[in-house]
Amino acid sequence: METPSSQPKRRGRPKGSAAKSKDEREKEPHSSGKMRGSASKRAAAVDEEYVQWKSLVAVLYDWFANHNLIWPSLSCRWGPVVELGRYKNRQRLYLSEQTDKSVPNTLIIANCDVVKPRVAAENHIANFNEEARSPFVRKYKTIIHPGEVNRIRELPQNKNIVATHTDGPEVLIWDIEAQPNKHAVYGAAASRPDLVLSGHQDNAEFALALSPMEPFVLSGGKDKTVVLWSIQDHISTLAANAPKSAGSGGSIIKSADNPSIGPRGIFHGHADTVEDVQFCPSSSQEFCSVGDDSCLILWDARVGNNPAVKVEKAHDADLHCVDWNPHNDNLIITGSADNSVRLFDRRNLTSDGVGSPVHMFEHHTAAVLCVQWCPDRSSVFGSCAEDGLLNIWDYEKVGAAKDSDIESDEDEEESPPGLFFQHAGHRDKIVDFHWNACDPWTIVSVSDDAETSGGGGTLQIWRMIDMLYRPKDEVLAEMQHFKDHVGKCTPKSKG
Repeated sequence: METPSSQPKRRGRPKGSAAKSKDEREKEPHSSGKMRGSASKRAAAVDEEYVQWKSLVAVLYDWFANHNLIWPSLSCRWGPVVELGRYKNRQRLYLSEQTDKSVPNTLIIANCDVVKPRVAAENHIANFNEEARSPFVRKYKTIIHPGEVNRIRELPQNKNIVATHTDGPEVLIWDIEAQPNKHAVYGAAASRPDLVLSGHQDNAEFALALSPMEPFVLSGGKDKTVVLWSIQDHISTLAANAPKSAGSGGSIIKSADNPSIGPRGIFHGHADTVEDVQFCPSSSQEFCSVGDDSCLILWDARVGNNPAVKVEKAHDADLHCVDWNPHNDNLIITGSADNSVRLFDRRNLTSDGVGSPVHMFEHHTAAVLCVQWCPDRSSVFGSCAEDGLLNIWDYEKVGAAKDSDIESDEDEEESPPGLFFQHAGHRDKIVDFHWNACDPWTIVSVSDDAETSGGGGTLQIWRMIDMLYRPKDEVLAEMQHFKDHVGKCTPKSKG
């Protein structure tokens, strides 16, 4: 597989810096005392904020696990549940290892023990070692990946099938259970993908999505195009050209001598790199894309390869990410290098020729890298950014905040409308996160904080306390019940 000579664009870690070991970083000369002083002040501020956050972990979280990575990971995704238990469930977790080439880049399949709600003890949650591996995360299988792993996405119809973006134009499809376990040592041969999707003419690194309706794959790249494939085309070709073997069942990906297919469609409309794509939750023929041209584009493959709707100037800078609400087809969120998240209603996308968002969520202080809707509640979504924060928003609270007269201007500045939780456990840019559909308020997030974590980055798995998102009346009733219980248990003083 050939890789174009042009250097791929990095949104998270600049290319070439990802692979430095801790010893190499310590040996690097600093350009000036002024830069050292500035960096030192920033590090001190980050440390102070982190210490403050850590002191509140036992209060804010129902469960928390910290896993120090050996190598940086640019993506993290939940796979299928493989074992049910009384107090915890075992679930697959997909990660990557972006190395310095002393060992190969890898796609990692881990087993994660997800502790059930209201099980973990407070002292266990709070007492974790930032430089240690978590006992809740254990490597299950290693796939030696041809090139870097920039994005991982699982197939909704079969979460043992994943797609990856690398530092090249192809999309690679992997059958996790069918792939052999490899030992990642220098010189080891790369694993063979179960299917290769071709169609891009330049690097396609970040924009990747799989349809919840059918086994369709969507990608965007530096060639300014959006490309659509159907994995079903591969199965149909095999069925037509070869007799069905008796033992071929079990996987939707079937073996072939040359496992590669071309696209169903190539869509033109962006003027710069396509940074993210997403399917409409109710249609494999409708999808959207965002790019460095500051545009949000909606597409309908049934009516052609040109944009169905093009939203110019959806943000004031490059767009990095997009997600389509799985509960409401009309709502789309976008994140940008302008540090904001914007909510769009596709029934009213533009005004005077430019983007007209329903609301702008502004609290990040650096570029937003990932946005995703909550699988459990239609109005809730998360956003992570280069400021090291993962914000949880509820757009229904925006109207409630506007209608309330009891909040001061100072309070509104500290907590903008819609923001109801902020995860501050990472100490540098958060490059990816994923809600757990099998345990909807559990989130996995990964950050590029190798300089502060003493390793290759940090993986965190966490769930906020349920009193923050349950209905208010229900929470108040529980608190009153607890108060009454304490009152009954408290011995009355003798008068």
